[in-house]
Amino acid sequence: MSSPAPLTADHTAAARPIVIAHRGASGDRPEHTLAAYDLAIDQGADFIEPDLVPTRDGHLVARHENNITDTTDVAAHPEFAARKKTKTIDGETQTGWFTEDFTLAELRTLRANERLPQLRPANTRYDGQFAVPTIEEVIALAKRRSAETGRTIGIYPETKHPTYFRAIGLPLEEKLVAALQAAGWNRADAPVFIQSFEVDNLKRLHTLTPVPLIQLMASTGGPADGAATSYAAMATPDGLRAIAAYAAGIGPEKAMIQPGDGPATTLVADAHAAGLKLHPWTFRAESYFLPPSLKVGGPADRGHLDREVRRFLDLGVDGVFSDHPGIAVAARDRPSE
Repeated sequence: MSSPAPLTADHTAAARPIVIAHRGASGDRPEHTLAAYDLAIDQGADFIEPDLVPTRDGHLVARHENNITDTTDVAAHPEFAARKKTKTIDGETQTGWFTEDFTLAELRTLRANERLPQLRPANTRYDGQFAVPTIEEVIALAKRRSAETGRTIGIYPETKHPTYFRAIGLPLEEKLVAALQAAGWNRADAPVFIQSFEVDNLKRLHTLTPVPLIQLMASTGGPADGAATSYAAMATPDGLRAIAAYAAGIGPEKAMIQPGDGPATTLVADAHAAGLKLHPWTFRAESYFLPPSLKVGGPADRGHLDREVRRFLDLGVDGVFSDHPGIAVAARDRPSE
């Protein structure tokens, strides 16, 4: 595997798109663990992605959601049985255990589990082995592996449910910026992107840090903070120009660029015309997640992810989020057909 070119000041790998390890190499290890991030780096990822949620005592930890029922062994801890609650988060009612009800020390007693055991049964052999990492540990890993490999390994944190957490007295933005500051990474040329599905917290971050920001978008719905009517409206030329006032790029759901095997939309050209980069999500190898023409076997069988990644790179995207960064790196480094 060839070594990636160094990141330039505008956060692009010289002459080629970046590969972002979505929750680490989460196709091969339980997501958001140091083991998943470490493997992603071995597989050639340029960035590792920690989704960030807070603990009760204000530490930022890497979990896809604050509801940790499906991603840890918390249900097997009788000492925490009384912590199980029902909450409404961004309009969705959920029952389970939530990070904001645990101190970091308490969370450290839990271990990560595979979130998709039906599709990734091989990953379940790692259940119970790995702790929930903090943002500081993720940064330290990226720095250590950068020194070891001679490559620049960046981080690509997502602030999860920022309006909800600010409302309960656990704001994310200042904590994240403080962690970047302590690492010497609160600067425009640091190997960092910050992403969010919400708008107002990105605008707040725009006043707190020069790190480039990415506006996430889904193919349906709109931001939970109500700052825009819909993601579809945000993806129009006018909407994209508005995003360019506070963000460096967008992270659209891949169907917004090409739905399945259908024709591509104009989103790549429109975003580039607004001066925005595009880092679509999420590229996964299991046939369940692939368009019909690229499926192989049953839902859990791996299909032709390499072809899907290449398809999007040929459409002009500037990077991809992938659960299987090794496949994405190989597809990126292979010439277009």
